[in-house]
Amino acid sequence: MAKYVLAIDQGTTSSRAIIFGQDQSIVAVGQKEFAQHFPQSGWVEHDPEEIWATVEWSIDQALQKAGLAAADIATIGITNQRETVVVWDRESGEAIFNAIVWQDRRTVDLCSSLKEDGLEPLFTKKTGLLLDPYFSGTKIRWLLDNVDGARGKAERGELCFGTVDSFLIWRLTGGKRHVTDATNASRTLMYNIADNCWDEDLLTILQVPASMLPQVLDSADDFGEVTQDHALAGTPILGVAGDQQAATIGNACFDAGMMKVTYGTGCFSLLNTGSELVHSTNRLLSTIAYRLDGKTTYALEGSIFVAGAGVQWLRDGLGIIESAEQTGELAAAADPEQHVYLVPAFVGLGAPYWDAEARGAMFGLTRSTGPAEIAKATLDAVCYQTHDLLIAKRGDWQGSKAETVLRVDGGMVASDWTMQRLADILGAPVDRPTILETTALGAAWLAGHRAGVWPDMETFAGNWARDRRFEPNIDVASRSADLAGWKDAVQRTLTRSGP
Repeated sequence: MAKYVLAIDQGTTSSRAIIFGQDQSIVAVGQKEFAQHFPQSGWVEHDPEEIWATVEWSIDQALQKAGLAAADIATIGITNQRETVVVWDRESGEAIFNAIVWQDRRTVDLCSSLKEDGLEPLFTKKTGLLLDPYFSGTKIRWLLDNVDGARGKAERGELCFGTVDSFLIWRLTGGKRHVTDATNASRTLMYNIADNCWDEDLLTILQVPASMLPQVLDSADDFGEVTQDHALAGTPILGVAGDQQAATIGNACFDAGMMKVTYGTGCFSLLNTGSELVHSTNRLLSTIAYRLDGKTTYALEGSIFVAGAGVQWLRDGLGIIESAEQTGELAAAADPEQHVYLVPAFVGLGAPYWDAEARGAMFGLTRSTGPAEIAKATLDAVCYQTHDLLIAKRGDWQGSKAETVLRVDGGMVASDWTMQRLADILGAPVDRPTILETTALGAAWLAGHRAGVWPDMETFAGNWARDRRFEPNIDVASRSADLAGWKDAVQRTLTRSGP
């Protein structure tokens, strides 16, 4: 009997395939990066064919490393960069344009126009989201309005839209399945998260034909079977979730009140609110955490656009580090008498500010400011922004208590300095799990449990293991002063009044 589970983790900068054993341990990993395209200021694109090629390569690499074949893989789970848009031809399967990435800001003017028409409350009520270029709906509208012949083809039912999970499933199943799951659908600005359906009113406003849209399934469901011309031929795809929801599942945040924060290219926090759909008064997002057996679990989400991307800027933009691992060492060596603040609004500010026009700024520079202080300011910015999200969530939901313990994951959490600084700024404990690949683990659990080779939710949660807890170790006065300086820096950066 096949007993391994393979997770496809299609991220913003690389594609990975991770094979897990029955005990949820990692057996093998295949990973390949792909190019980032920046055709204009604020625009970010990926080549869908390169995404597909890196996924295939990663699968082959993982199987080869593990010495396994398709017959050994019980099921596939998929997790993906959310909000990124692919539109492809229904007949040929070829994308009509590059994928427009979640970070892309080209639809700022369209979002502003919709806001001026007084439509944001309607979108927020139905989708839990705000009118921001971050989300998929306005990206689709841009493609239909700007790619030659696209709108006509769409209206004739010749085009398919999908987030990256849908595109991969279409390719893996040979075009037999055009599907997504509820978590990915909930990020499009077109899905009614209370009624769990595509919303006709919103589609009309965005001018997106319903024929383009995938069927929406539960997060653990039958998404199709891989066709014979792929390495995993015959393997069922039984689990799908957007990356942040998958990380919530991988961190076993199944109970209302549990919260996880993922530190990748951006930073994303989800607070499980159970069956209660909470509408934020602090400009957070209401979203679907997961949908299992037709039952929807909701979450409040805060999105920070620049986290690990700030470290990449230190390396690739400024050239003051050679590897991400050096950042914590530099930060630890910073002059404690200098109070430098970086507001990393490179592509605008996300929650709770949602200022698409804001741009990055640094405050508190002196003649003696150097690489160490800039590195510290970059890591501090991640911690301060997390604090903003936590405060907003406490204000939105009575079940979110002051003693919230955060479960964290993502590449940045390997840094002890950063995690200790996070606990200090939050004034709350931070738990780092033993398995840091929680995004892939969440997708694997959805598929593995559905296939009957992995345990139920309660047992899986019981298996979650903590590597280390970071406790706050800073006096209240110092924390308050640090946060006051951050708040002042943000207010100076915003193009409008604060949240």
